Amino acid sequence: MDSLEAISPIDGRYRKHTESLAKFFGHGALIHYRAKVEVEYVLALSAENIGVRAFSAKEVALLRETAEISTKEAAVVDAIEWKGYGKIPATNHDMKAVEYFLKEKLKNSSLKDALEWIHFGLTSEDVNNLAYGLLLRDALQEEILPALEEVEKAIQKLASQYKALPMLARTHGQPATPTTFGKEFAVFAARLGRQIEQLRAHRFLVKLNGASGNYNAHVAAYPKIDWVAFTKKFITGLNKNKTLLLEANVVTTQIEPHDTYAELFDVVRRANTILIDFTQDVWRYISDGWIGQKAVAGEVGSSTMPHKINPIKFENAEGNLGIANALCGFFSTKLPISRLQRDLSDSTVERNFGTAFAHSLVAYRYILEGLGRIAVNESKVRVELEKHPEVITEAIQTILRREGAAMPYEKLKALTRGKEVGLKDIHQFIDSLEVSPKLKKELKQFTPSMYTGLANKLVER
Repeated sequence: MDSLEAISPIDGRYRKHTESLAKFFGHGALIHYRAKVEVEYVLALSAENIGVRAFSAKEVALLRETAEISTKEAAVVDAIEWKGYGKIPATNHDMKAVEYFLKEKLKNSSLKDALEWIHFGLTSEDVNNLAYGLLLRDALQEEILPALEEVEKAIQKLASQYKALPMLARTHGQPATPTTFGKEFAVFAARLGRQIEQLRAHRFLVKLNGASGNYNAHVAAYPKIDWVAFTKKFITGLNKNKTLLLEANVVTTQIEPHDTYAELFDVVRRANTILIDFTQDVWRYISDGWIGQKAVAGEVGSSTMPHKINPIKFENAEGNLGIANALCGFFSTKLPISRLQRDLSDSTVERNFGTAFAHSLVAYRYILEGLGRIAVNESKVRVELEKHPEVITEAIQTILRREGAAMPYEKLKALTRGKEVGLKDIHQFIDSLEVSPKLKKELKQFTPSMYTGLANKLVER
């Protein structure tokens, strides 16, 4: 299929940003992860001397190689499911198709006597939930977290660069106590960093306990085996060389309840919401001329207005983050619910995980591109701040309170609220006060640019 024929833009227009996710979320990738689980399960049975014989090193390598399913082989698995393949009739069951494919591929090898240990005692969801746990874990560790960390570092770099640049704050959209440009970037870096820490610490609960979650078939075949211990050891073995971990949930129905999926998507949604907030603020700073964008040769900002450089990277990021969050929100509320011991409504939902992550990844890439094209217009930021000397009246009334002056807030309110005042007006007010010359001198030292509190130091923290 040509990318121009793709229904979804993540497989068409945005393919260059999302193709790295295909190895985790493509249909072929799901088949590969299912095969990997089936193979590792057989190897675990062999290693624990449960029924199946010991395998040679060559046979172990062959099994693992068999799980590395190519696109061409994945098409065979698909054929087994939908129309049949060779002497295998159509299964109309995606997980059984993987089992039959593995048996078909190994039937002429030295492992032909071990074929029935593939999928031994398992229900499809045993394999499926482990496959999704693995692919989510790998996608998060290899693609999503690194991309988010890049965004965090880019924002923090700007925070450090502009940590001392005084800036007019706006609360309720109105001029307010000054801050610094860097400190306002640092707020977003800190918020995003907290969500990244939670993603790094996330654990995926998975299960391997049979059709109703009670190890019925396993116990029927081997009643003396400690199947709970086997499950925990098997799942721990899937964490080799990984920083994000799977953990065994041994008390489930036929399906693992997906609570940790909901927790994951809630964190992703919070991170994305923080970035929506960030893109909207940057958009406003660009609109006000406080942030400038670099012109790129050959690019067109408007089809009719030649002068324009639109903040499209931040606007597109905002839109993609919104789509991703809509999906994440649905995943979080849908997936933990399943009728009685199991219904299949989660299956088609899980197949859309990649869509949410893809829109997120597109947004992260656009934010990085956008940040690489901006520079703060320092002179304009300073000029705009100095236009609002009224913001230092907070400092003046606070110091007057310290000195026990009568009703300082109310007096400054009468001087400034709803009025345009200059620094000269404020100084005249100070001169009219019945306070010591030393205190008047202290009050007159304040200017908007130097009234930034600990903003600079907060960035360094």
